[in-house]
Amino acid sequence: MNEEILINITPQETRVALIQQGAVQELQIERTRQRGIVGNIYLAKVVRVLPGMQSAFIEIGLERTAFMHVADITQNNPQAQIEKVLFEGQTVLVQVLKDPLGTKGARLTTQLSIAGRNLVYLPPVSSDITNAKYIGVSQRIDQPEEREAIKARLAGLMPEDEKGGIIVRTSAQDASDTELQHDMHYLRTTWENIREAVNHKAAPSLLYQDLSLAERVLRDVAGEETSQIRVDSSENFDKLNAFAGQYMPNLLGKLTLHRSERALFDLFDVDAEINKALGRRVDLKSGGYLMIDQTESMTTIDVNTGSYVGARNLDDTVFKTNLEASQSIARQLRLRNLGGIIIIDFIDMISKDHQESVLYELKRNLERDHARTSVSEFSALGLVEMTRKRTRESLAHITCEPCSVCQGKGEIKTAQTICYEILREIVREHRQFNPKEFRIVAAPDVIDLFLEEENQFLAQLGDFINKPIKLQAEGSFRQEQYDIVLS
Repeated sequence: MNEEILINITPQETRVALIQQGAVQELQIERTRQRGIVGNIYLAKVVRVLPGMQSAFIEIGLERTAFMHVADITQNNPQAQIEKVLFEGQTVLVQVLKDPLGTKGARLTTQLSIAGRNLVYLPPVSSDITNAKYIGVSQRIDQPEEREAIKARLAGLMPEDEKGGIIVRTSAQDASDTELQHDMHYLRTTWENIREAVNHKAAPSLLYQDLSLAERVLRDVAGEETSQIRVDSSENFDKLNAFAGQYMPNLLGKLTLHRSERALFDLFDVDAEINKALGRRVDLKSGGYLMIDQTESMTTIDVNTGSYVGARNLDDTVFKTNLEASQSIARQLRLRNLGGIIIIDFIDMISKDHQESVLYELKRNLERDHARTSVSEFSALGLVEMTRKRTRESLAHITCEPCSVCQGKGEIKTAQTICYEILREIVREHRQFNPKEFRIVAAPDVIDLFLEEENQFLAQLGDFINKPIKLQAEGSFRQEQYDIVLS
């Protein structure tokens, strides 16, 4: 597969686009002032222990305290209760599992891990292994003989006195023994530096920060299928070259500096794709479309046939629309970085074979996703439930904020509704006070409605309260905003 990676770097942010077959498949954005903290290791302090929830709030030095469940605490006894493991004021070594999301603080664990290009190191403090080497293998390496072969290679390369653990990443299959040893040396050195920092810092303190977005992309995303990695910052191009030379020499020939007067993201209309990925509606080539709604706890995706009537009968029309939707949904999840629970409402299909084909197509397209996904069968209501691992904020949460007019509802009250609210409010004010007159200050559309369609009701109210009601249009007011001035 022809794959390119575009890395656009400015002082304020880094943006990365993964291009496959000439189309944008994945977007990642990291703001300098809001850099993600997943993977960071902190010397932290326990603020509060909640036995009823079997969880604790931990101070790591951020605006909001972080959160840790008993299941995320390293312990030899899985049945232990959190109040027996943690106490208020205790100093603990923790790592961030999930960035703060919305109103929630960061999710923490004491089961530390440090990722390299080919390996993930589990320090002895978090692996619960004291007398033997431990080697795990990525689930993506699913052939038993391949798993055993790579485990045997690692066992021969690890020092005899190693008490930590190693998890083999997919890329390790193609790595030489020298590259694997280099990875292990880097990971153990990093861990020793962290241990040393513990002795010199007070909680809460940051001890280890994960790589920048551009470096993580080289480590985690670039691979054999990547033909080119374009960077548009000469300073950062040099840094990435040095980083690749030390840890990923096979990528050196793929890194290129973009020197054209044309902006890097303009080569594949990436900014246009970003704008599309922020909308609710996604049009399909057939004429059907998706409606994507993201909430705090889940994302819902509704599939519609729209104007598509190309098949010979309704069943074929529905089936072809759902097949195309499966491909688009997998791409949109990556583009928008949607995670957590995702509910897909495909168009109802009578045929069981059609359902299985659509589900297969969805799973096949999700195989390209770097995030872990799990897809269920069709429910009795014709819904597909799935999960996608969420560790960082979605594209919408990074780039957008709730609308100041509708407050995130996506809709505003009509001018007529506001007129009737104002009339009711005047009645309330009349019963409590005895002003000489009422003055309505509202948006121009609301005032226009009072002067035209609602003029009769306004006049009736004036007669009822026996007080004059004056109107004043205020151009700076939003449609739902108004004042009733008593004088």
